[in-house]
Amino acid sequence: MSDNNMRQASQNGGSGASGTAEGQDVRGVLIQLSGVRLLLPNATIAEVLSYAPPEPVTDAPDWLLGRIRWRGWQVPLVGFSQLAGLSPDVGGLGTKMLVLKALGGRARTPFFAILSQGFPRLVTVTRTGLVVEDGQGDLPDVLQARVRLNEDDAFVPNLEALEQMVAEATAEAA
Repeated sequence: MSDNNMRQASQNGGSGASGTAEGQDVRGVLIQLSGVRLLLPNATIAEVLSYAPPEPVTDAPDWLLGRIRWRGWQVPLVGFSQLAGLSPDVGGLGTKMLVLKALGGRARTPFFAILSQGFPRLVTVTRTGLVVEDGQGDLPDVLQARVRLNEDDAFVPNLEALEQMVAEATAEAA
C-alpha cells in the first residue's frame, strides 16, 4: 500500500484513523524483518503469535515456509524477506508470526502470516512524516515503495501482489 492508499484507508472508516480534523493520520505498524522493516496499516494485522514451526507444504516455493493452524484456518506462513530477495527468514527465539488479513477477497486464503523479529511497533503515519524515497530502482513485485517514516526507513509491501503469489503457491502445492 502506498502512503496515498494508507490515507484512503483512514478515510474509509475504521482502518485506524486517529480522528484528526484533516483525517490524514493513520495508525500503522513497523515490522522488523531480517535486516529491514515493513510499514503496514495497523488494520491489516489480525493477531501476533509466538513462533512455532509450521507444517511443511510439499512442492512449495522456498519462501512459503509452511502452514500454521490459527482459529480453525490453515494459514500460509510466508518468509517475506526471502520472497523479496532481501535475506533468508529463520524462526527462533523472539520470532513472531503475524497473521494478516488478506484484502483481496479470496475465500481460500482470507489470511496469511509473515515472520517478524519481535513485536510490531505501533506508529502514527502522517502526511508530513511519511516520505517516499527517490530512486526506487527495480523493487521486487512484492515491494511497492521505499519510505522514510520520521526517522525510520522501511518498505511498503505490495499486498495485492503478495496475496496473489500466496494464492498461486498454495493452489499449486495443494
